[in-house]
Amino acid sequence: MTMPAFPADVLERAARIRLIGFDVDGTLTDGGLQFDGDGREHKRFHVQDGLGLVLLRQAGIEVALVSARHSEVTLARGRELKVARLHIGERGKLDCMRRIAAEMGIGMDEAAFMGDDLPDLATLRGVGLAIAPANAHPWILPSVHWTTPHRGGDGAARDACDLLLHAQGRVDALLEHGEHP
Repeated sequence: MTMPAFPADVLERAARIRLIGFDVDGTLTDGGLQFDGDGREHKRFHVQDGLGLVLLRQAGIEVALVSARHSEVTLARGRELKVARLHIGERGKLDCMRRIAAEMGIGMDEAAFMGDDLPDLATLRGVGLAIAPANAHPWILPSVHWTTPHRGGDGAARDACDLLLHAQGRVDALLEHGEHP
């Protein structure tokens, strides 16, 4: 199978990751906020991103959703994907990631984070592998180790998942089974 050519330093970092946190709006979604006439929020999530999160969890990589915005839609999507660590309405994203890493008994060099804008900057600077979607705000790009080929909400999270699975030698086993987990 042909995988994208990942930079060697990114692969080295990705091979160590045991925890990955994802910002939600702009990373797992396209960043748009939609409300119906009754004020209920709606979001669009990409199914391939969701499968990527499931594959990571099955590979033993802890997944966290860490968002500053409280959103019932995000909570529902996280529960559907069986993400155990749902930190919604979390303003201190870096502190949140540090707490999770401490609970797991790992260092921040074994943690990754994917974010797209200034509220994610401190967290991106504080982890061992910082990832941004293709449409991330340019101000954060100097602080990330890798930018995905896809945009937020359109496969970017799956790109990050595939990177970790590839770097940790898990892709061949997934292809061998070739079915939904």
